[in-house]
Amino acid sequence: MVKPVASKVIPIVAVKAPARAPQGTDEWRRVSTLSEPRLSEMVENYRTLGYEVEVRDVQTNAGDCNTCFDAGQAVGQVFGTLYVRRTEREAPRDELFD
Repeated sequence: MVKPVASKVIPIVAVKAPARAPQGTDEWRRVSTLSEPRLSEMVENYRTLGYEVEVRDVQTNAGDCNTCFDAGQAVGQVFGTLYVRRTEREAPRDELFD
């Protein structure tokens, strides 16, 4: 019998205001809006590279095209907008690039 693999859940911060970078600093950079499983992969990759990561829920506007988000949500997809900023700690060394 094959044992199911446990899925990882990335916490998405719910906001009521329009999507914008996390507050408190200008160093945050918006990377992309993704759904699972790519969202978890990107979060892990940026953390491995030494970035601080925050995921916010997607804010849709009435005047914009939201067809993809609406269709995805209808089938249970959850979208998140990925923000990153460089942390003080150095990324792990990789012998391939030394």
